[in-house]
Amino acid sequence: MTTPHRLPETPGARARKAGAAAARPSAAAKSFSIADLAGELGLTLRAIRFYEAKGLIAPRRVGRARLYSPRDRARLILILRGKRMGFSLRDIKEFLDLYGADPTQVAQMKSLLGKTRGRIARLETQLQDVKTSLAELREVESATRDMLAARGIKVS
Repeated sequence: MTTPHRLPETPGARARKAGAAAARPSAAAKSFSIADLAGELGLTLRAIRFYEAKGLIAPRRVGRARLYSPRDRARLILILRGKRMGFSLRDIKEFLDLYGADPTQVAQMKSLLGKTRGRIARLETQLQDVKTSLAELREVESATRDMLAARGIKVS
């Protein structure tokens, strides 16, 4: 999947990536253990199994061991990115399923655009609500401080 832009890295992400790259199996290995992915992506084994149970990833089984492909790894990275952006697992699954259904990625990009616009609108509304709440709280704080001062009570 191609993304229209890269998200800014969080503090320490570069160091984690460097460490993870050293621990990651070579491209020739073509598979990752659950521990490899958990360590690299900062997930618990339980979280990875949860995403598997939800049908978001499908590791290959060798006996009791799960072997994850580069595709599974990429899907986990996209799942985590989607969660950071506030998308539901249902939205993420729908988006990932489109990737396999449309090799041109047009349907996927249109879906992403619509969901992104909706998420931006919701966040803008929430941001405005937070700004309004902060302004009201500051007014109450100021009025309360003034009333206490009028009674000779000093507050910091």
